[in-house]
Amino acid sequence: MADAVDAPVAPVAVVVTASDRAAAGQYDDRSGPLLVDGLRGLGLRVDDAVVVPDGMPVERALRRAVASGAALVVTTGGTGLGPRDLTPEATLAVVDRVIPGIAEALRADAVRRGVPAGVLSRGVAGVAQRTLVVNVAGSTGAARDALEVLAGILPHALSQLAGGDHTT
Repeated sequence: MADAVDAPVAPVAVVVTASDRAAAGQYDDRSGPLLVDGLRGLGLRVDDAVVVPDGMPVERALRRAVASGAALVVTTGGTGLGPRDLTPEATLAVVDRVIPGIAEALRADAVRRGVPAGVLSRGVAGVAQRTLVVNVAGSTGAARDALEVLAGILPHALSQLAGGDHTT
C-alpha cells in the first residue's frame, strides 16, 4: 500500500482579481471566489483570491505567483476597453510565450453562449517559466463559463508544463 507521502500533490493555482473598486473595499469581489471554488473543484490547491487594483499591482501579483512556483494563475477583471483595464498588458509583461488559442477559445465560447460583447475582452494567456497564466473577464458569468472551457484543457496543459509528454 502506498503511503500518503507517495500520493501525488495537486498543482497550486492562484487567482488574482484586478479591480480598483474591490481593492478599495467599495464592493466585494465575486468572480475571484467563484474561480477559486471552481479550480478547487478541478482538483487544484487554491488559496483565496488576491485582490489588487488594476495596472502595475497586477503585474506584481503575477510575478509573485510565478516566483512561488504556482502551476496556474487565473486573473479576473481588467480585460475590457476602459482606460484602467490593463490586465492584458500586465500579463504580457510577465509571460515568456503567448498561448493565443486559450484566449480565443474563451472569446468564442462567450459568443457561442449568446454574449456578443465577449469579443471585446482583450484577455490573453501565456506561459511564464512553468506557470500558465490566463486572463478571464471580470463578470461572474465570464468566470463560470471560463471554468468550463479551462476544465477541458488544464490537465493536459499543466502536465506538459510539469514535463509530461503529449497524450493521445
